[in-house]
Amino acid sequence: MKVVKFGGSSVANGEQIEKVVNIIRADAERRVIVVSAPGKRTDEDVKVTDLLLKYAHLILSYAPVDNIIAEIMARYAQIAHRFGVVGELVAIRKTLVDLPQHQYPNSEYLIAAFTAHGEKLNALLITAVLNKSGVAARYVDPREAGILVTDEPRNARILSQSYAQIAQLSTTEILVVPGFFGYTKAGCIATFARGGSDITGSILARGLQADLYENFTDVDAIYTANPHVVVNPVPIAKITYREMRELAYAGFSVFHDEALIPAIEGRIHVNIKNTNHPDLPGTLIVPESEMELTTSVTGIASSNHFIALYLHRYLLNKEFGFTLKILNILYRYGVSYEHMPSGIDDLTIIFDSNQLDNETMELIATAIQAEVVPDTLQWVPDYAIIMVVGEGLSQYIGTLERIIAPLAASNVGLQMINKGASRISIMIGVHESEADLAVQQIYASFFSNVGKKVAI
Repeated sequence: MKVVKFGGSSVANGEQIEKVVNIIRADAERRVIVVSAPGKRTDEDVKVTDLLLKYAHLILSYAPVDNIIAEIMARYAQIAHRFGVVGELVAIRKTLVDLPQHQYPNSEYLIAAFTAHGEKLNALLITAVLNKSGVAARYVDPREAGILVTDEPRNARILSQSYAQIAQLSTTEILVVPGFFGYTKAGCIATFARGGSDITGSILARGLQADLYENFTDVDAIYTANPHVVVNPVPIAKITYREMRELAYAGFSVFHDEALIPAIEGRIHVNIKNTNHPDLPGTLIVPESEMELTTSVTGIASSNHFIALYLHRYLLNKEFGFTLKILNILYRYGVSYEHMPSGIDDLTIIFDSNQLDNETMELIATAIQAEVVPDTLQWVPDYAIIMVVGEGLSQYIGTLERIIAPLAASNVGLQMINKGASRISIMIGVHESEADLAVQQIYASFFSNVGKKVAI
């Protein structure tokens, strides 16, 4: 039995959903379907989730909402008209209009409930489309499926007791489940992080002990580097769980990094495939024990959503509790750090810039200056992290030289270099303006067929 998830681009309009119907028909093993909210149809388009987020903010600011409801309805109407299920639009509109009438614990839960309805309404509509097309299907709400989550309205995590209830689901007919959200024990909707439909699919695959979790998106495979940075990078036929986790964290957006955790726990194989080219093999994500090493590097990723705080103080390494003071300050302001490379007199703290604003940055710097008294303290906003990832990194000699030499030849300055604790990644800090060049040079060093499209 297979659990299949379709991303936002795969269900963006009626034309794409027709491909989804054909994919489901093509394989009788595809019994559980997880769907996202309709995504962008063009680069200039707006995702339905973002329209619902705007709707929530309009409600919170007591602004008129007729136009935004009409815009959301138009997206579902296009799908409904294509498949002749226009009767579903009455219930969809009523659900949207009624959303502000519900009671929510706070504004965060309101936003979570509004944005979750992109998936919920699309799953209901796709269920009707499947039945209209002669495919017996049933909508299953995450509450019925048993997807219980933590009390974090917009960054929820699955509760372990959910898996026992998920295991009881019958797949005698095709089940259509909305992704992205679950329910707290109090019965409130809470969403996973953005891109969380991947997480829902992985949770269901683990709970049902699926033979395979197929994740359909809009690319033929996962590539060794970002195709927007490297021309025609080599596709990856097979990758391990932890390689994928490292690359997803560092910028590979094809698959949500948190989504791998349930699959890892259940040892479920994951297959990334293209809705537009479903017959291509895509990329298979497997346990480390099933990977045969053929190269030192599997992929190269970069991300610019980092910011660093650099501090210098002589004899830093001799002072007891120095790092503890800093960690207590970060805890006080509710900020987590990503990495903390250090030397005998220097320390760099790397943060995800998405969790910082100017006020928080100033408060943290002021507190560190007062309590730690560094000789130098400065924020480094122009910061990017590059991850070079591969199960073979620890097995092949000379890998680090092959990474650093082309960067030196291209005058790319290294702000930081750190061998990951997992032993399968090397992390490099560079100026944001040099990140793309660095990726291109490292790629050229490890993949001889630069510029060639290679079949999987």
